[in-house]
Amino acid sequence: MHQIMDEDTITVGALSVRFVVEAADSDGAASVFECYVPANSRMPAPHSHDGFEETIYGLEGTTTWTIDGETVEVGAGEAVCVRRGQIHGFHNHGDVDATFLAIATPAVFGPAYFHEISEVLAASAGGPPDLAAIGKVMRRHGLTPAPAGAA
Repeated sequence: MHQIMDEDTITVGALSVRFVVEAADSDGAASVFECYVPANSRMPAPHSHDGFEETIYGLEGTTTWTIDGETVEVGAGEAVCVRRGQIHGFHNHGDVDATFLAIATPAVFGPAYFHEISEVLAASAGGPPDLAAIGKVMRRHGLTPAPAGAA
């Protein structure tokens, strides 16, 4: 398993993200990013989005998604579509690192979101992140934070 790391890689907490297709590359039709999820880690901010669908395609390892309360395992070669408005989040419960592609259609979502979230996390200096600041960044980029306890 390899972690994606180059000058285009954005580190967000334990996760690494690298966009391979941005809005300008597809005339706004889709944006695509590769996400590296270390073993025994999770995406800490379940959310929904009303402006785009997000299709997840597993490349390596397995991620466990919760989508509107339903659990879906996405392994290599498997896919799931998160529809607009569905609350979702994911974990890597396994002992093996995982990588997936996320395809946002249309491409109203891009690298700026991950850069801004990374800055908020860095500002916490290893302490608890500023949840209000995270929520503001999410809303600015078309994501709606889930109510506490969702996903």
